[in-house]
Amino acid sequence: MKLWTLTTFYALSLLILSGCGAKPTPKKEAVIDSTLPIVELTQEGTVIDSNVVALEWKSIQDQRVKGIYIYKMSHDANKTEPEYYDTIKSRFITHYVDSKILPDTRYSYFFRTFSDDAESMDSKSKTLNSLPVLDSVSWIHALQDMPRSAKIIWRPHTNEKVKAYIIERQTLEETKWEVITTLKRRLSAEFIDTDLKDKYVYKYRVRVLTYDGIKSTPSQIVKVVTKALPKEVTNIRASRDLPRKIDITWDKTKTVDFKAYNVYRSISAVNGYKLIAKLSENFYSDMCDEDAKQYFYRVSVVDGDDLESKFENNSIQGLTLSKPNAPALVESKLINNKVKILWSKTDPRAVSYIVSKRYKKGWFEEIIEEFEGIKGSSFIDPNIEPNNIYFYKVYCLDKNGIKSEASIEVQLKSQKVEITKVPRAKQTNQQAQSVVVENVQEVDNNTIVPTQDFN
Repeated sequence: MKLWTLTTFYALSLLILSGCGAKPTPKKEAVIDSTLPIVELTQEGTVIDSNVVALEWKSIQDQRVKGIYIYKMSHDANKTEPEYYDTIKSRFITHYVDSKILPDTRYSYFFRTFSDDAESMDSKSKTLNSLPVLDSVSWIHALQDMPRSAKIIWRPHTNEKVKAYIIERQTLEETKWEVITTLKRRLSAEFIDTDLKDKYVYKYRVRVLTYDGIKSTPSQIVKVVTKALPKEVTNIRASRDLPRKIDITWDKTKTVDFKAYNVYRSISAVNGYKLIAKLSENFYSDMCDEDAKQYFYRVSVVDGDDLESKFENNSIQGLTLSKPNAPALVESKLINNKVKILWSKTDPRAVSYIVSKRYKKGWFEEIIEEFEGIKGSSFIDPNIEPNNIYFYKVYCLDKNGIKSEASIEVQLKSQKVEITKVPRAKQTNQQAQSVVVENVQEVDNNTIVPTQDFN
């Protein structure tokens, strides 16, 4: 009789055994009936694997036989003789599958048929050795210097019982191997591990898994070192004296597969940095709308695999050019209905000045006039109307056109004209044209007013 496959054996055994009631077991003092048939294995009556043994015997025709007792002994368990192991509850069954088998272990079996009141003689003992577990893949290789990843390749296993590969990983700090994935299909030949640390050592090995759940021995161990981050940029410099822009420069990177520089900016030296530029040159001009504006910068290197260098601990402060210092007012006079203002230069950057004049026209309208392009340090305003209050302040400009803050503001009140009648003989030209300058008090700390007549 042909031997069935292991799968058929196992399925049929379970089907028949599960369909019956409780299994009968041998009696302690069994009656031996020598006329009962003895189990005889077929010529090819054993199939052996690493975790299962299949047995096949010739069919039994004697109607007295109710079933078969199976005895088993594991030689690795230091047993001296077989013990009762299982019961076949029908004489029509001719196959048995033992799935409680350890790899590379020696076992012995014999059988007894039984009737309602007796047992047969022992069959011939069958000794066999289960197969060792499969060897793993015969060749395995790892690719080095990958960005935050590792690639493992191997030669597919030749045994068609293999259904999957178990990938195990270990670091230098770990003592146990970790199963990280299981790849189905025998012809699979590679695995890429991701989300790894930079410039870090990992070890890998592969086991194969068979359809009957047996794991192979581990493969050869391969070691992987992931790619290092690009080196940080050095010698970062930021300008502090340019009008409304900040230039940032740094030394060129020596990264072989350089891709770009990332420039980050923040108003704080510690945190809040945002990416403002990606560029290929080691220079960046940050255009600003304000004078004396302060920013902090960090620069990183990005390589061809988009790995970015560290940059958190390398900040540089930059400043736009501040406003020039405001001019210092020295003197303000009202002479013959003309205003004269004198100031001193307080900033060497000053190249010209602006005088701002403010006054009221009528009850509600306020007029502001600015006089630009003044090169000296004085200004005379002849356009003064009687009995009005005028306010003056001065700015300076540097060569970049940056305007300073205003000087303090001065307030002057023009004269009210009065004609005094005197005897014609004594009236002089001066008396007829005399001008009265009213004293004006100081308004606040930023306002200078004359306190005496300048006639």
